[in-house]
Amino acid sequence: MIYREAMKLGENILHMADVTDARTDAWLLLEQVCRIDRSFYYLHMEEDLAEEQLSEYKIALKKRAEHVPLQYIIGETEFMGLKFKVNSNVLIPRQDTETLVEEALKVVAPGMHVLDLCTGSGCIIVSILYNVPQAEGTATDISKQALLVAKENAKQNGVQVNFERSDLFDAVTGVFDVIVSNPPYIPSGEVPKLMPEVRSFEPMEALDGREDGLYFYRKIVASCPEYLKPGGRILFEIGYDQGRAVSGLLEEAGFQEIRIVKDLAGNDRVVSGMLPQM
Repeated sequence: MIYREAMKLGENILHMADVTDARTDAWLLLEQVCRIDRSFYYLHMEEDLAEEQLSEYKIALKKRAEHVPLQYIIGETEFMGLKFKVNSNVLIPRQDTETLVEEALKVVAPGMHVLDLCTGSGCIIVSILYNVPQAEGTATDISKQALLVAKENAKQNGVQVNFERSDLFDAVTGVFDVIVSNPPYIPSGEVPKLMPEVRSFEPMEALDGREDGLYFYRKIVASCPEYLKPGGRILFEIGYDQGRAVSGLLEEAGFQEIRIVKDLAGNDRVVSGMLPQM
């Protein structure tokens, strides 16, 4: 089969499976399997694929047609201009979360110590330290498998992070200048309504925020004053409709300078606050 026919085959298979943007995904899988770029494709589109490449491409198409996320099939994704390895043990980094990193970079300075709770792939803490290499970072997750991925991503991007297996603050020691977190925040009742790529393949413990989606925010806000320096800041990623609720939790805990920041789509995405000076 020639490259042009393989591309059309992939597009048709994914279209029939109701995969969003079937053409783009078919191309990305072909690019990955054959290790080619657009220039090569257009110069050689009438030439045959190697048999082993065609076989591998069909296997990848079958997975994507079953709604396995493209990033899991390819094994990596881009976030904040960096490459991150991903597998089914971690959430796939999303552009929405870049808003959290961008806000953190406004307050993280050289010499500061940053704590990332529920680190998953490590994309948040790694991106922060990549941009502020003189800062120090600690990151925790309850999942041993997720931490293995995060450690690979720190190494791949050349940053040093102290990773700890911990249920939120349980294994954390010391105090920090900045705490960041993208905790599970989908209300349990909304999980079955998520896209099949998300609800069937991404780790449920990283998605489900219990009954109202606020369970982990409550736990973090209740404990974080013990781990945050006076004048330190906490920054959360939130669901689009959780800005007022999470802001209220910080206000009740005595935080000041509470802000809600919108993402590029105009949705509330980050809530931040400052612990008052002593």
